[in-house]
Amino acid sequence: MSQANRLDASLTKHLNRRKSQDIFRRLTLVPPGTADFSSNAYLSLSAQPSVKSTFLARLQDAAHANTPSLLGSGGSRLLDGNSARAESLERTLASFHNAPAALLFNSAMDANVGLFSCVPQPADVIVYDELVHASIHDGMRLSRAGRKIAFAHNTVWGTQELKSLEATLVALLEGPDGNLFRSGDRNVFVAVEGVYSMDGDVGPLKEVADCVERWLPKGNGLVIVDEAHSVGVFGGRGQGLVSELGLEDRVWARVMGFGKAMGCSGGLVLCSEIARSYLINYARTFIYTTAIALPSLISIEVAYDFMIKGEAQPLVRHLKDLVKQTHRLLLANPPSFQS
Repeated sequence: MSQANRLDASLTKHLNRRKSQDIFRRLTLVPPGTADFSSNAYLSLSAQPSVKSTFLARLQDAAHANTPSLLGSGGSRLLDGNSARAESLERTLASFHNAPAALLFNSAMDANVGLFSCVPQPADVIVYDELVHASIHDGMRLSRAGRKIAFAHNTVWGTQELKSLEATLVALLEGPDGNLFRSGDRNVFVAVEGVYSMDGDVGPLKEVADCVERWLPKGNGLVIVDEAHSVGVFGGRGQGLVSELGLEDRVWARVMGFGKAMGCSGGLVLCSEIARSYLINYARTFIYTTAIALPSLISIEVAYDFMIKGEAQPLVRHLKDLVKQTHRLLLANPPSFQS
């Protein structure tokens, strides 16, 4: 048997194991005329007539203006892939989300991987909710942080038996390097989400910030919130859960994803100007990739314009009404699951 055939046999074995466990992934198409309960496009923004017409008009304007790199950006933003449009969009989004600065990535996954892989230093620690997104785990695997420690999902206060965030921080302070954490010489990054994608529950962000500030009062407790599933749905005009709770100054960085409620694609890190500059210099998922193409930049622009004007709020209210109705129906008719 050739080496290639041996590899195919090994891969087939792994695939068959997944099939036997009913966890085999395959590409499917949503049949027309059916109700789609799996879409991340919560607000159906891309189906709104005004959003579609504005997007097409701006794309046509760019074509008539003989805009270079109409279909693709032409390269990394550190080469010739940058544009005044991208930089203007970043300033707009930073202002809308009440953040000092913003940096676009090709996806929220790229944003998380880039952020977590390069910012924590070798002596730092990452403490994370056990249900954070796979992209955060991938970033942590590439990170130089000395330790990565999970705490029980959405469990902020409590004893070590509860595996709470508080107990995790206390254990660090009482550990061999506790004096370095107490003095503020070593950082603790705390990774949580606004809305958790699989369970759909909301993160207790205020309690997280309170806990971090209580046990790490020197400012070396740095909260990072993934808002991919809360942007567009929470906040006065969809700015996200951090903004709704008024925590912008207590969260070190936020990661936004445009593939959910925004109905387009791309990702964003909201952070300080210094952190933005650091990401430009060290985040490999930003440096070594072709920049977001013009059509995608325009789609992000249009989606945000729709939100900034408050036009998305009826859609948000409709979404929340559907959530409440579904919840009532499930309580009245609980499904039965067979193992």
